[in-house]
Amino acid sequence: MAMKQVHNPAGVRKPFGGYSHGLSLPAAGRLLVTSGQLGIAVDDTIPLDVEAQAILCFEAVKAILADAGMDFSDVIRIAGFVTRREDFPTYMAVRDRYTVDPRPVSTLVIVSGFTRPEFLVEIEVTALQADD
Repeated sequence: MAMKQVHNPAGVRKPFGGYSHGLSLPAAGRLLVTSGQLGIAVDDTIPLDVEAQAILCFEAVKAILADAGMDFSDVIRIAGFVTRREDFPTYMAVRDRYTVDPRPVSTLVIVSGFTRPEFLVEIEVTALQADD
C-alpha cells in the first residue's frame, strides 16, 4: 500500500462525506487507471436500482484491482457519475462500503445519461501501488 498523506486543511470546508480533499503519494510505484465501469452483470443483466448498479460497478473495479495485484487500499481517486441527484446518498453509501482509510479523493457528477438509458451510475478509479 502506498504511503498516503491526507490533505484536508483547516482553511477548506471539511469533506461532505467519506473522501479526502487531497492525497499526496510517493512518485515511485505502479499506477492503475480504470475505464468507467457500469452497473451491468457478466450475463448482461442490468438491475433497475442505483444501489445494485453501484455494487456491480464497485465489484467490477474490485476485480480489476485484484487482476493488477491491488485492492481498495491502493485506490487514490474515484470519479462517480449518476443520472439523478436523488441517487447521491445511495451511491455514496455503496462507495463508502468499499473505500478504506485514508479515504481516496472523490468526485461525483450528475450527467444527462450514459450509452444506454437504463444505466444509472458509472465509476472509474485511479490506484497507485508504491514500490517497496
